[in-house]
Amino acid sequence: MTSPHTAASFGAALRRLIDHLDSALEQAYRDDGLDFRPRYTPVIRALLDDGPHTLTMLAERLGVSHSATSQTVSQMRLAGLVVVTPGEDDARQRVVALSRLAKAMQPRLEEHWRAARVATAVLDTETGGVLVEVINRANAALARRSMSERLADVRHPAASRTGNRIPAA
Repeated sequence: MTSPHTAASFGAALRRLIDHLDSALEQAYRDDGLDFRPRYTPVIRALLDDGPHTLTMLAERLGVSHSATSQTVSQMRLAGLVVVTPGEDDARQRVVALSRLAKAMQPRLEEHWRAARVATAVLDTETGGVLVEVINRANAALARRSMSERLADVRHPAASRTGNRIPAA
């Protein structure tokens, strides 16, 4: 039996949760004959909702780093899910658009996403809360005051009270 999660195992608990969710979703896609990874979902949804985006616009819309977006888009390009072309106004920009394959997969993906929403609602009921709301509140709190600042307050309380910040390493 695994031990209960404590504050000391917070990061491990989050990684374990993501592993549970992503591995189940990825297996469901494989079982349905789809070559698709859960990390592609936000990119596909953004492109379905808004059409082609530059990498920079896509990263901003998703709220993740340019590097992470670029890595995911590269994997998706290799899987044939997106087409990446130079920007019209600036050839250094890369514009990401859905491929024909991704558009053809949309109905099946929508069914998987519907199933994921229902399964998540059942999990929320079982756990007594709405997990995404808790995650969103945590992200909002960290946007207001970073984890680095919170750690500095704990590690150097006198400096925090006087307003002197310890420079980040």
